[in-house]
Amino acid sequence: MPAAKKTSVAPDKLSAYEALVASIPGVQRKGATHPYTAVNGNMFSCLHPPGVLALRLPAEERETFLRKYKTTLFQSYGVVQKEYVTVPDSLLKNTAELRKHFESSHEYVKTLKPKATKKS
Repeated sequence: MPAAKKTSVAPDKLSAYEALVASIPGVQRKGATHPYTAVNGNMFSCLHPPGVLALRLPAEERETFLRKYKTTLFQSYGVVQKEYVTVPDSLLKNTAELRKHFESSHEYVKTLKPKATKKS
């Protein structure tokens, strides 16, 4: 049996993310090395090593979030992810405040067309 994959996300950020995910009943954290959440195949949050959280938000809320928290659109491997915002570290540690944005992200992806599954 192969050893479980380990993530290179900082332990404090991983525990903050897990607390955020646990704040909404029914949402499950996925990904062993690259933690994320998804609904119907549509990802709505991801925690990139070493611990940068990205949230997928609808356009109007995304613009408000960017201004309020003085942050940027999320970049992954040099590509700007246009629907995702980078969550500041200070907000990641504040589950109570971040939860409303996480809930909004969750509700938003539920409105998207489900992606085809590869499982049979």
